[in-house]
Amino acid sequence: MHTREEKLAAFGRLLDIMDALREKCPWNAEQTFDSIRRLTEEEVYELSDTILEGDRQGTAKEIGDLLYHMVFYARIGQEEGAFDIADCINKICDKMVFRHPHVFGPEAGKETSAKEIADTWELIKAKEKGGNKRVMDGIPKTTPALLKALAMQEKARGCGFDWEKKEDVWAKVAEEYREVAEASDDHRAEEFGDLLFAVINAARLYGVDPEAALNRSSEKFRRRFTYLEEQTLRKGLQFRDLTLAQMDALWDEAKAKGL
Repeated sequence: MHTREEKLAAFGRLLDIMDALREKCPWNAEQTFDSIRRLTEEEVYELSDTILEGDRQGTAKEIGDLLYHMVFYARIGQEEGAFDIADCINKICDKMVFRHPHVFGPEAGKETSAKEIADTWELIKAKEKGGNKRVMDGIPKTTPALLKALAMQEKARGCGFDWEKKEDVWAKVAEEYREVAEASDDHRAEEFGDLLFAVINAARLYGVDPEAALNRSSEKFRRRFTYLEEQTLRKGLQFRDLTLAQMDALWDEAKAKGL
């Protein structure tokens, strides 16, 4: 691992490279906040992939890519006279010091559990100067629905609004399931949404990342369906030539092979 001096030198090198690219590279020079925003979103998902795959070297690379984007935004902000990288770093440092009174404040040294911190997190955030006026205001409306639901549930938990016992959530899941089954056409979409929200809540309570879990299930479906497709083509057939029972048999073969 690198020394603190080496880490600071590496960050300084990145700042120097950013300055040079912004001043001498035509492509970098014409970029704006809006033009690189979409690219940043891609980088976040690429980082997420490496974490889910357990690829530590890949994670290091993607963190670097994302860090480059953060420095890029800061350089543009500097050119506009709005802020620079020091402002960005100081803002997050001030925020973390404020949000961790058990480490940096008058409560430093007081024994505190991770659960106690999580349970009061949103209440501490609400006291921040310039913070969101409402707890849910910090969740962008454009956040993907699954992640939005999880974020809302976590924020509610941070205010003390949560199930006393995780097992109690299953009654809610069962209730929402019944409402979907009994819903009219006009309300079925709404009831499905409530059911999905309840299932995501259950996953959270049991320490399961619903995004990662759904992604694994989706990839499993991809592997098995691809096997079904390949076996069908190998026999010179098309899907329309197979009965559902024949498809199910190939699907079971894929499961038996551990796909």
